[in-house]
Amino acid sequence: MAIEKVKAYFSEYGIADRIMEFDVSSATVELAAKALGCEPCRIAKTLSFMVDGRAILIVTAGDAKIDNPKYKARFGTKAKMLTPDEAETMVGHAVGGVCPFGINEGVAVYLDDSLKRFMTVFPACGSGNSAIELSIDELEKYSGCVSWVDVCRNWQP
Repeated sequence: MAIEKVKAYFSEYGIADRIMEFDVSSATVELAAKALGCEPCRIAKTLSFMVDGRAILIVTAGDAKIDNPKYKARFGTKAKMLTPDEAETMVGHAVGGVCPFGINEGVAVYLDDSLKRFMTVFPACGSGNSAIELSIDELEKYSGCVSWVDVCRNWQP
């Protein structure tokens, strides 16, 4: 199970005990916010895309949407999300639990600027009923992000 991979990953850093597992689904931004009792914008959703035949992940705030012109300017191609089967195979997590932790080798992770307005955010942990609260610095550290990007819209105050 993917959550076991994430638990093992976070065990290396001594923070696996911070993973929260719920009796209810947290597979969407709305469900995760309800399970956590927080605003949907603080859910760090991880979106999976195909760029040059490789999977990439972009972690965004829950209220942000991919801006196609910004995405194309940054990655040189149209935004093409992975299918659920591709995500599970290429990234190592099923849709609903996709996160930037414990992922397959060679998957590049990017963090979107929409996250920078928060002290802490809640990304999933490999299953459709899990999350962890991380500071932005922790998210950057544990995700192994390649870089920060500005590829979203609808979140600016």
